[in-house]
Amino acid sequence: MGKTKHTGPMHISKSPDPSLWVSKVPFGLGKIKPHHIRDTIKVAWENKDNLPYATRILTQGVCDGCALGVAGLQDQTLQGPHLCTTRLNVLRLNTMPEMKPEIVHADIDELKKMSSTELRKLGRIPYPLIRKPGEKKFSRLSWDDALDTIAEKVKKIDPKQYGFYLTSRGITNESYYVAAKTARFLGTNHVDNASRICHSPSKTALSRSMGIGASSCTYKDWIGTDVLVFWGSVAATNQPVSTKYMYAAKRKGTKIIVINPYHEPSMDNYWIPSIAESALFGTKIADDVYQVNIGGDIAFMHGIMKHWFEMEEAEPGSAVNHEFIQEHVNHFDELKVKVQSYDWETLEESSGLSKERMVELAVLLAKSKSAVFVWSMGLTQHRFGTDNVSQVANLALLQGYVGREHCGVMPIRGHSGVQGSGEMGADPFVLPGGGFDEKNVARLEKIWNFDIPKWQGDIVGVSLENAVLPEDHERKLKLYYMSGGNFLETMPDPDFVKECLEGVDIRVHQDIIFNTSTFADAKEAVIVLPAMTRYEQPGGGTSTSTERMVYFSPEIKGPRIGEARAEWEIYVDLAKRVKPEQSHLIEFKNAQEIRDEIAKAAPNYNGIQYLKEKGDVFQWGGAWLCEDGNCPTPDGKGNLIAMDIPELRRAEGRFYVTTRRGKQFNSMIYSDKDPFNDADRYDVLMNADDGKTYGIKEGEAIVVYNKFGLLHGKAKFVNVKTGNIEVHWPEGNVLLPKGVYEELAGIPEYNTAVIVEKSETFHAQKDTKYLEKRVEELEQEVG
Repeated sequence: MGKTKHTGPMHISKSPDPSLWVSKVPFGLGKIKPHHIRDTIKVAWENKDNLPYATRILTQGVCDGCALGVAGLQDQTLQGPHLCTTRLNVLRLNTMPEMKPEIVHADIDELKKMSSTELRKLGRIPYPLIRKPGEKKFSRLSWDDALDTIAEKVKKIDPKQYGFYLTSRGITNESYYVAAKTARFLGTNHVDNASRICHSPSKTALSRSMGIGASSCTYKDWIGTDVLVFWGSVAATNQPVSTKYMYAAKRKGTKIIVINPYHEPSMDNYWIPSIAESALFGTKIADDVYQVNIGGDIAFMHGIMKHWFEMEEAEPGSAVNHEFIQEHVNHFDELKVKVQSYDWETLEESSGLSKERMVELAVLLAKSKSAVFVWSMGLTQHRFGTDNVSQVANLALLQGYVGREHCGVMPIRGHSGVQGSGEMGADPFVLPGGGFDEKNVARLEKIWNFDIPKWQGDIVGVSLENAVLPEDHERKLKLYYMSGGNFLETMPDPDFVKECLEGVDIRVHQDIIFNTSTFADAKEAVIVLPAMTRYEQPGGGTSTSTERMVYFSPEIKGPRIGEARAEWEIYVDLAKRVKPEQSHLIEFKNAQEIRDEIAKAAPNYNGIQYLKEKGDVFQWGGAWLCEDGNCPTPDGKGNLIAMDIPELRRAEGRFYVTTRRGKQFNSMIYSDKDPFNDADRYDVLMNADDGKTYGIKEGEAIVVYNKFGLLHGKAKFVNVKTGNIEVHWPEGNVLLPKGVYEELAGIPEYNTAVIVEKSETFHAQKDTKYLEKRVEELEQEVG
């Protein structure tokens, strides 16, 4: 924990700087870019039936979108108003009225024809629902009947045969905590959250490298650092308010480096609506872009370190921070041996970058006194995601870029609630206040006054797979309780996921709206429970930002959905029905009581109990974790991790594919067109040189396939690294392998090798075994 406190928001220069302008043409007229004013008017129109309530949410509540931590229209980084279209798009989820009965009880086959985007517009779930096998419509039932049905099932089956999952949008720390406690109270450790499919490798890697599980720095450290590196992160698209921080950093002379296979337009130029100069003329963001191969980041970072060691041999002290390393870092020699074992040719082939390019960044970092490394899904969603992040930590530790101003490592969170999910214990590997180790278990048992099951719980992907285990298997998933989420659109291999969802006896959807997974069948019943949003939660709620700021979001006066209940309250009610004789151990009368207990159960959160009013906030851990280089590891030092370059498994003449986001929030799509490159949802982003090589023209119908699935799309030529293609998520999930998880953190693999062909070539084959033969060739070449 650091001793330095966050100093609060800073001023931003109001004088213009034409050197940062994209164009002198006002508002980017004629360019492909978001239309913020038009989008804002559209959102206002969508919320016209509840405009006063919508306004109160925006001005009083803490954003339920990304994890930048905007409270009302303010944050702790920069003075002035902050509002983005992502938050505006999510707004309607909080203000729309309940669904009409004819929609709630419509024929399931008709509802199944609708996309999640269409379903989202139908309205809020008004009351508990149930649908049994063979029934074509949902039926209404009381809360008592709904929870009694679930409770009776829980009583009949082994605790290893049911599990809980919580998504991240809008869910509060209070709900995560109560869900985590409820799971253990009922006897199961099968509880997981949305970070499993986004930043679980970040927490795992930072824990082993530095003893921390969150960002070591703050957003303010971006502003004035020598170098700000975005690694596999398109923050301008996914956390739009962050562009304001980038603008402020540029005004302070910070160099912004982007490392990504695709030269993302939003990280190149951006028109920031809340800064007049930028809104008019745009802002140049990236100073340089390094287009690395998908999965080539570890090799790239090896190349940076390799040159550092070469610089050191020529001139000791010219490349790495020896004083910091000697005092605060372990395993320097092991890392050096590993890095030097690779020749430049191997590093170039794996990374996709030339030695000269790797040397450029190595020299820039070596000459810089400060740097902040920011990353996201481009690093984590790999079967080697933990190594990717630990390699970033290696760079930071070698330079001493931790524990001081304008330095740090930051896994930037894309959802407002997700940072707090694991810290509240909604995770099979952790409990509130620490890991799932003997000491922490014993500590929590004294606070909770009940025994915690000692067996290891399963991650969400394995839990789903357990649904198709034999009936007599001890971990056969028979009841799955989900708070939000849509695995049909977030997990690889949607057809298999559907089989898993339909393989459970009872599936519970605790949610505010329908999505496509709601209509999957179940062996005994699908039960739908209407939840409140964070703004409706009595007593308010809290959420934790990327920079560890814990914000209080008050209950906001406005319309309410008839029978919707606070999420934490539902968990408590269920637990008391399963074990009525021990109900006093799980009882919470209000949200304040939960915060009081969190302060005891999770020592870092001591202070949450005092958050009661609009604007209340505190930061756990201080401004910088590992302050002055002292890490919360057993010996107080950071650990350099020596690692091998992963095998990319991409044969000559084949492509490696990854997924990307368009105009969407998580799997919620808000437009079929990406406002930054005009791509539609089934456009396959590829390099024009690859198109020329394979005789593919722009806009031509193509087929992308492998042994896992097949995607029909159109070629769209963009500035993406040759040999790499990108498809939209979730549409491209059909190409991803099921059951492939990162060994240490359990994140699914979201990248794979594919074949790309012209559609007419693919469909012209008379041999029905053509696809099988081509896939077999692919497997032989990459195997």
